Amino acid sequence: MVNWDPAVAAIERHPKAAKKIMAAPPLILCGGFLLLIIIGTLLLKLPIATTQPISWLHSVFTATSAVTVTGLVVEDTGTAFTTFGQVVIAILIQCGGLGLMTFAIVTLVALGGRIGFLQRTVAIEAFNQTDASSIVSTAKSVLLFSLIVEIIGMLILAVHWSDTLGWKTSLFHGFFYTISAFNNAGFALSSDSLMPYVADPIVNFTISGLIIIGGLGFSVWIDLMKNRRWARLSPYSKMMITGTIVINLVALLAIYFIEYSNPNTLAPLSETGKWLASWFQAVTPRTAGFNTLAIEELRDATTALMLVLMFIGGGSLSTASGIKVVTFMLLVLATYAYLRRDEEVNVFKREIPKEVISKALALSMISIGVTWLAIFILLVSEKHAQMIDVVFEAVSALGTVGLSRGLTGSLSNTGEGIIIFLMFIGRLGPLTLAYFLASPRSKKVRYPKVKMTVG
Repeated sequence: MVNWDPAVAAIERHPKAAKKIMAAPPLILCGGFLLLIIIGTLLLKLPIATTQPISWLHSVFTATSAVTVTGLVVEDTGTAFTTFGQVVIAILIQCGGLGLMTFAIVTLVALGGRIGFLQRTVAIEAFNQTDASSIVSTAKSVLLFSLIVEIIGMLILAVHWSDTLGWKTSLFHGFFYTISAFNNAGFALSSDSLMPYVADPIVNFTISGLIIIGGLGFSVWIDLMKNRRWARLSPYSKMMITGTIVINLVALLAIYFIEYSNPNTLAPLSETGKWLASWFQAVTPRTAGFNTLAIEELRDATTALMLVLMFIGGGSLSTASGIKVVTFMLLVLATYAYLRRDEEVNVFKREIPKEVISKALALSMISIGVTWLAIFILLVSEKHAQMIDVVFEAVSALGTVGLSRGLTGSLSNTGEGIIIFLMFIGRLGPLTLAYFLASPRSKKVRYPKVKMTVG
């Protein structure tokens, strides 16, 4: 039996109209995030949201950082905002992390509405899916899975902190940190993030576990729940799981050995504390933004490693950003295949289409270009800052990581504007920016091929 999809039929009947609609999703998603940022800005500017008045720019910065699940702050979350303001920030993180389309689709279905062609097209773009028929079930699964994981994480942290903070405070802290960690946001209720818990195994493993679960990608977890055997998983899921394990383990060992004798980071800790701190700092640059070690005290080699980790990020259809793990792996595989003079790029006995490799290359190049331009402008506007701090800040913002070497609080108005732009682009994805700058077109004229010297 052949499944008939009204959306596909509509495209076949009206190809020109479909082309216009297909150009709309990036714009609609961009508008949705902008609207959420505006609402968040207005709420955070209310007197009941802050302990003392903050500027409009700081309100916009905080709202953007929350919606884009970044975690960079110009106002201390724990002292500058009231409980109401902190709840607003948590809600913005949740909406930005799980995605506007998730809530919109589930709400529409719950009210008895139908998902139209345009809504499906936008959802396909938002969820990075190819099958329109699975959009509703995907949205429901994403929301249910997220709520279950967050409830478990909140209860673990609340119980653990109840003896020292009391049940009321520990429940709120568990609620806030769970949302922040699962959505890879990195917002903390203290100015030193999670540094007081550097050797606490419960906090380290719970927070890092939430970060990994959220950053792995919902499509991977859905695949794991449907196909519980490795052989049945999709090539994408296999690549994502393999890449995450390898990158985390390599980062863990590198940070441990580089920082082992650093008196400002690992040296004062016990052997268990060293491994816990190394593990946490290996996981958190994957767009989470928490830290248990002083970032500005890390050695240059560790800082360079973290720049790479922040640039790579997490998985597609996840709460993480960056160019994504699979994108990075595709580039590595394509390079390896070229060096071996292979005609195609293969992974897990499957051939990767050339257009997918081209998309990965385009995404990476746009990310590099946007980051370099932002670094250049920041170096001009922030004359007092060291170059390593500027580079770290820019990469952290574009990867929506939230880690900083202390530059965020001293940024000029221009600098804050640049970081706001980077956080926004980083959450939407650089390819979305490219859609605004260029639209697909078919060429009627083809030119002769020419050999070009490269390298």
